[in-house]
Amino acid sequence: MTRSAGVSPSSVPPVSESRGKHSGTLRGFLYIGAAAFFWGVSASLGRAAFTGRLLPDSGIRSVDPIILSQCRTSFSFLAVALGVLIRRGLKPLRLPWRDLGKLFALGLAGVAAPNYFYYLAIQRTNVATAIIVQYTAPVWVLLYMVARGAERLTLSKIGSVLLAITGIALVIGLFRHGGIQLDVIGVIAALVAAFSFAYYNIGGHYILARYDRWTVLLYTTLAASLFWLIVNPPNKIMAAHYSATTWLFLAVFSFLSVLLPFTFYFAGLELLVPTKAIIASCLEPVFSILIAAIALKEIVGPTQALGIAMVLSAIVLAQRSGSDLHRITSPVD
Repeated sequence: MTRSAGVSPSSVPPVSESRGKHSGTLRGFLYIGAAAFFWGVSASLGRAAFTGRLLPDSGIRSVDPIILSQCRTSFSFLAVALGVLIRRGLKPLRLPWRDLGKLFALGLAGVAAPNYFYYLAIQRTNVATAIIVQYTAPVWVLLYMVARGAERLTLSKIGSVLLAITGIALVIGLFRHGGIQLDVIGVIAALVAAFSFAYYNIGGHYILARYDRWTVLLYTTLAASLFWLIVNPPNKIMAAHYSATTWLFLAVFSFLSVLLPFTFYFAGLELLVPTKAIIASCLEPVFSILIAAIALKEIVGPTQALGIAMVLSAIVLAQRSGSDLHRITSPVD
């Protein structure tokens, strides 16, 4: 069959290809949404446990936040490692040193660092300040991608980023009296968490062009686990003498807060460019508020409802701005 004269084959994509790209983009948003949902579930679960509403006599309330971060990463690594070894064996895990370095950098700078600096920011400021500064990450991702020429700066992208950040500010009550607390170290820590989250989205997207999500998840959680072993050696954990119920909670919490959401998030990053993925991740505080309202009987006010609507609008706007099944070269190549 001959092509029509004067029409470039690349200028008009086949209908089936166009539909496939749209389907892939939609699936990417659904994957990121699923990750945000599990992060929201784990946030409410943690809140219920540490306020004594869940298993009040188990000793969970005495768990140090650093140990919580360490255990949820380490348990997830052990689960992924066991599954990968059973299904694939050791041979497929031998990677070139250069790629191994990239995966470890992603695990340290993109997985371990946001957790550590986020908790430091909360300690020095408050939750609202830490969240809103960390969720400036979509701005940094967009600026980086535009500066590299990987994405065009469009009104829809600018609008979706601004809608998402403003919506989060309303959801967490940033504009209420006492909603924001400034502390130099706390704000710097929250900014580092934001940059780390941005790097995680950008670096994760590129490395997933070379390796499947299970390989990426294995090595990133390994790197994060090694980081926490240095920050908090095992003898400190053993000295806490946690009960069997507490260890069971930590295992379940690790799967809900790391293993499941990161699996979905990497699946989404395979299909979306970093800007769209990180805008969709803004659903996390929305799910946290909604799940807390349902499970913990917390009230959602009109301002929070408006913020939720703005975040959802941002995601719809980002989703309608085009397909993302193309691949671009790595920022470190």
